Amino acid sequence: MVVKTSSCFEPTEYPFKTPYSTADDLDDDEDYYNYNYQQPPVDDMFGFLWTAVHTAAFNVKYPYKSTDMSFLQDWLGWFLNERCDAERHVPEYEFLNGFSAFIFTMEPLLNRCQWQKELLSHKFTTYRVVLDFVKQIEEHHEDLKEKSVRPLQTENREEHGFDFTIASKARLYVNTNPVEEFFEISITSPKARPVHAEAWLPDVWYGRFLALGNGGLGGCVDYSNLDYGSSLHFAAVASDNGHDGSDGSQLLNHPEVLNDFAFRAIHVEAVIGKQIVKAYYGRAHHKSYYLGCSTGGRQGTQAALKFPEDFDGIVAGSPATNWNNLQGWGAMLGRFVGAPDPTGKPNFIPVALWNTIAAEVLRQCDGLDGVEDGIITEPDACDFRPEAIECTTGQTTNCLTKAQVDVLHKIYRPLFGRDGELIYSRFDPGTEADGNSQPIFSGSILSFPSGWFRFAVLNDTNYDFTNFSLDTIALADSINPGGIATFSGDLTAFEARGGKFLTYHGRRDQLIASGNSKRMYDLISEALAMPSLDAFYRLFLIPGMNHCSGGPGATAFGQGGIASNVMNTSSHNVLLAMVDWVEGGAAPDVIVGTGRVGQTRVHCRYPQRSVWDGNSFVCNV
Repeated sequence: MVVKTSSCFEPTEYPFKTPYSTADDLDDDEDYYNYNYQQPPVDDMFGFLWTAVHTAAFNVKYPYKSTDMSFLQDWLGWFLNERCDAERHVPEYEFLNGFSAFIFTMEPLLNRCQWQKELLSHKFTTYRVVLDFVKQIEEHHEDLKEKSVRPLQTENREEHGFDFTIASKARLYVNTNPVEEFFEISITSPKARPVHAEAWLPDVWYGRFLALGNGGLGGCVDYSNLDYGSSLHFAAVASDNGHDGSDGSQLLNHPEVLNDFAFRAIHVEAVIGKQIVKAYYGRAHHKSYYLGCSTGGRQGTQAALKFPEDFDGIVAGSPATNWNNLQGWGAMLGRFVGAPDPTGKPNFIPVALWNTIAAEVLRQCDGLDGVEDGIITEPDACDFRPEAIECTTGQTTNCLTKAQVDVLHKIYRPLFGRDGELIYSRFDPGTEADGNSQPIFSGSILSFPSGWFRFAVLNDTNYDFTNFSLDTIALADSINPGGIATFSGDLTAFEARGGKFLTYHGRRDQLIASGNSKRMYDLISEALAMPSLDAFYRLFLIPGMNHCSGGPGATAFGQGGIASNVMNTSSHNVLLAMVDWVEGGAAPDVIVGTGRVGQTRVHCRYPQRSVWDGNSFVCNV
């Protein structure tokens, strides 16, 4: 059990039976769920929040098992996104009223990105945990209102054209054992806003540096993976990507902030972070690694393209490459069903009908891989025919109109441009299940393309997408703000210097079509004239996985967050597999994932195929 707290506390009263530290230490002891934590005295607002959130989160054995988790995560996500609403909604759920009141009171003192990351990156499994958390907050409410974070020391430097400050924050503890020092970093390039970052530096260090990416249009330090990386003894650094916030508004009329977001922040994070590591430990790092997913996957790809010397090994999941066309595709999916205002439009598909559609997709395609398990192994093999559930004479429920059938054909085919050029891969069949894709087909434009086109491409905050079209996508791709597209195959320099690149992509990814990662692989193969990229670049396609994680498949393989490290071994963990590849020359042939109920599955590297042999899935060429 890892319990982290500030040095302001006296961490002496933690009634845990066993100081669990890794997933391998966990067993099936029912008493595990009966453990309670005791909060130390408070004299530091940040330290209290940190300890309260993390103690609650780490009091959980397997965060993804709870039936309550989805409700709670959805509620927290809604609340954090809406908490600045002028109406100041208070939810009807009485057990969380204290929590909401606390958030409202503390709003001026809290970094929104930190709260969003901290609360949403951990999946609480029981209401008991949250009740404990709320109780602690209420008990110390008055104390917290008067507290703020004060750095212990500040040092100013100028390196490589960047001004930055380092503020040493506090020493962290595992029970009473000091394990980490972490720093806040503020880096400012000429004519740019600061890039804020934190470095978490473990006392036990094996010479490995780890840079971390971001997500969406953020804007937020990745605390979950700072925690994860340092728990594996990496010196870990993460930044806010040059701005604070996640809606993209900070990009408006700020070209240097756009440059940070598009390519520069990760490079700065690597350059300055390595200097801090060397100064702290008195020796340089031995090997340099990168870990990120989604926008973080794009950032890792951009690093390999633009700054091939920054990292020896890059783990880039579900990469948002081909960025402008990706955002355009996301907007077009909304337009297909009537966004931005679907009222009265025959092509709109109500939420209830998506369950019918999802069931029919599985009926037609689930068995194509040889076993009916609710997972479509190869969505590209699924030729979904929505006509099968078109309404017949007199039928009005659980069926589709002709207009809705036509819309589904558009959704499940690739998006092509005016001249027939491929813009973006198709929406993967199977992704629509479990309400996974509802934000895309709700009748509103998804927040990511909405923010990107309004704040970065068109510079028009009032743009409402009523005239959004293929021409708008072409405009975005021609402008390519900050050179963000990240769709070049020229990894010549990265390959030549011995760099290793591991990428993965869920086949139920609701935000980034997995076919785009196939296209990226083929683009690199063509650019380097290498039919196989196995020597330095490996792509693993993950059946049944949503965006970056989650889903009915075997979707935990060490890709991000401590909860994903179900087995602390390189065969089941992509980050550790990358270390073996870089430092030992042992490239991962397969990656083994673990699912919600402990099931495992071998995930194959592209272009191998995952094939059912009658007993299990194996990899065939």
